[in-house]
Amino acid sequence: MFTSVFHTILYQPIFNFFVGLYNLIPGHDVGLVILIITILIRILVWPLTSSSIKAQRSVQELQPKVDAVKKEFANDQQKQAAELMKLYKENKVNPFSSCLPLLIQLPILIALYMVMRDGLMADKFAVELYSFVDNPGKLNPLSLGFLDMAKPNYVLAILAGLAQFWQAKTMMSKQPPKAAGAGAKDEGMMATMNKQMLYFMPVMTVIIGFGLPAGLTVYWFFSTLLTVAQQSILLKKKNKKNPVEEKVIEGKVEEIK
Repeated sequence: MFTSVFHTILYQPIFNFFVGLYNLIPGHDVGLVILIITILIRILVWPLTSSSIKAQRSVQELQPKVDAVKKEFANDQQKQAAELMKLYKENKVNPFSSCLPLLIQLPILIALYMVMRDGLMADKFAVELYSFVDNPGKLNPLSLGFLDMAKPNYVLAILAGLAQFWQAKTMMSKQPPKAAGAGAKDEGMMATMNKQMLYFMPVMTVIIGFGLPAGLTVYWFFSTLLTVAQQSILLKKKNKKNPVEEKVIEGKVEEIK
């Protein structure tokens, strides 16, 4: 049942759209097709990604209070959960919304992988193409005349990892200054966790990218760059709305407008 729904709603439309773009673009450049699809997907998930970025930043800013609740109710898990839900509700923060865009993109990524795999098999076109889409016979996997989008490319995988590092870097909480005292322990713990993610996700991206077709690493690379651009836009808007300079004194944050 799930396989049939996935095939009809996601795989086949993407396959036909991919082939349709391939037919329209001069030179039939698969890399350019992937770039166009990446931009369109980012536009479609823009609202969800915006919510995710805002939620992630809000969770970071709320982390010291979250840690305080966990410490206060360490021996009462039920009360702790209730207090955390109350804290999130009062601050209008949904800690799970930051995962939504990734969950949505995962099936799209799987569908793209299948499309690129099947696009090199001539027998798939007769079965999967809609009647109004011209059959090109098979897709030429070369982009720019030398990049094979159907085979793994280590350079592109590394670039995707570096883009992932950059994205994580822009969202990473800063370490509190040493002069902040013991009260900054929670902020330091959150920053340490962010630092671990800063290196873990890019390394995983590179490792996974080594085994994927270059077309997928191209998609992941450009998608991450567009996400970084979106983060920068949203954070600049937030800074303009809240032009507050912060300084840390004995673990407390003093706001100076």
